[in-house]
Amino acid sequence: MPFSWNSCMLWRRNKRRRIIEIAPDEVMLDSSNIPDFNTAQFEGRLERPISKLALYATGLVFVALTCVFVVQAWSLQVMHGEEYRTRSENNLLRPVPIFAGRGVLEDRNGKLLAWNAPAQTTDATSSDESVATRQYATSTGLSHVIGYVKYPSKDKNGFYYQDDFEGVAGAEKYFDAELQGINGSRLVEVDARGSVVSQNVVRPPIQGKSVRLSIDERIQSSLHHNIKDIMSRAQFDGGAAVVLDIHTGEIIALTSYPEYSSQVMSDGADSDRIRALLSDKELPFLNRAVDGLYAPGSTVKPYVALGALTEKIIDPDAIIYTTGSISIPNPYDPTKSTVFKDWRNNGALDLRKALSVSSDAYFYIIGGGYKDLKGLGIANIDKYVSMFGLGSRIPDSFVPGKAGTVPTPEWKKATFNEEWYLGNTYHTSIGQYGFQVTPMQMARAVAAVANSGLLLVPTIIKDDGPHVERFIDAIPQKNFQIVREGMRMAVTTGTSPILKIPYVSIASKSGTAELGVAKDHINSWITGFWPYENPKYAFVVMLEKGSIHNTIGASTAMRQQLDWMNEHTPEYFKP
Repeated sequence: MPFSWNSCMLWRRNKRRRIIEIAPDEVMLDSSNIPDFNTAQFEGRLERPISKLALYATGLVFVALTCVFVVQAWSLQVMHGEEYRTRSENNLLRPVPIFAGRGVLEDRNGKLLAWNAPAQTTDATSSDESVATRQYATSTGLSHVIGYVKYPSKDKNGFYYQDDFEGVAGAEKYFDAELQGINGSRLVEVDARGSVVSQNVVRPPIQGKSVRLSIDERIQSSLHHNIKDIMSRAQFDGGAAVVLDIHTGEIIALTSYPEYSSQVMSDGADSDRIRALLSDKELPFLNRAVDGLYAPGSTVKPYVALGALTEKIIDPDAIIYTTGSISIPNPYDPTKSTVFKDWRNNGALDLRKALSVSSDAYFYIIGGGYKDLKGLGIANIDKYVSMFGLGSRIPDSFVPGKAGTVPTPEWKKATFNEEWYLGNTYHTSIGQYGFQVTPMQMARAVAAVANSGLLLVPTIIKDDGPHVERFIDAIPQKNFQIVREGMRMAVTTGTSPILKIPYVSIASKSGTAELGVAKDHINSWITGFWPYENPKYAFVVMLEKGSIHNTIGASTAMRQQLDWMNEHTPEYFKP
């Protein structure tokens, strides 16, 4: 073919076109034209280019995150740097309490009743602080007086959230503030592994104060033993006793049976025994001497007698002839009589003899009235027994106790929605019906008879009295002497001959309170004081819910106690 310029130019253009690369996005290729393509590996697909908007957005996110990190770093290092540095340093220094020794409890003679077992020496490689264990005297009868404690507690990380001993009951609770002391502190430096590097005492602990109680451990333990002995022989459900100094109000003994164990409750390790104590139907945690409420029976007769003498209801030498019962018209059927029986026919009685033989009929008459003799009446019975603290809590005392009840028309209306009858007055005058008191109430009441009208607030601290609630000046001193004479006759010729002993003269008033509708169970009481000529100590023993057929009771327990004291603590009988 002949050469031409046009053909030459065409050839060059074609040649130039063959060497120009073809961009993938310029090729419109249908994936369906490729046989057996794999879409998972993008065969037969064309990728689209990343848009500028997506690039800008990603860049902005990185810039924002960088700003956040910069601001946070500035906050940590500059703005709060000092605070976090101090916190970091403190993390290396761990404050550990140094537990103050809890004060000890002693009896009036200095015998230890509660103290601390020596704490184990702290390991120099550990940051833990050892806690002393509380130890208690093994003598029986002390648990309700002493009580028990809870130990300092720490969480799972070893930090103490309660760093003091906590008194739970008895003297441990009542004197908790004095016994606690003030914990010290030490700083322990630890490394990254928690090992102790060094430690220094920052504040030494201050020992808790010791408290000397008025309790005589010897008498307390013996009294508890004698109550337990009579209970086991005569099958009573429980018992309590109090011995009180009638001039100072110091509690020489205060015991309740059954009791719990202070050591077991403080240790807290024997869960089975603790569970058994808590579920015991005999109520070992009930302090019967302070919080137990019982019908007092004839032990209230001295206070009814004092009211009758003061209100001039009866002359102390006047004779009332009793026949073993009195009868009054039945309020529902006047043709019939209601009979109120005495425990026996005591015959002709003056007030002293009526006290000594504990005549119910005599006290029905002077209490509620009979025929031509005007009685004291329920309002005055309430007035006079209340003067001696019966039916009331004891204010500002280690032993405030339950209040109890003196039956009155208002009480009966509120309790039973019934009217008051003369028979209710008769029964109240001999300590029955709804009458309820605590042994501690009876102890300070009989102490007020012995000291001629000084109603004391009992104290558990030695040399802390007297604390006087009031002086019962409404009652003449001669009336107190008349009643004391009747109580002495109860021992020499009356209902308490078991307390007629050669080594000390006792004056007493016993009581047998019938229980329930069937009246086949009783509370057995003995109250009194010694020596009769110059009284120093009052006492009360109460045995709860025994058979009415028992031939031994509270008087027997007190006789055993007096005999023991004559041999082991004769100083209590010295003039």
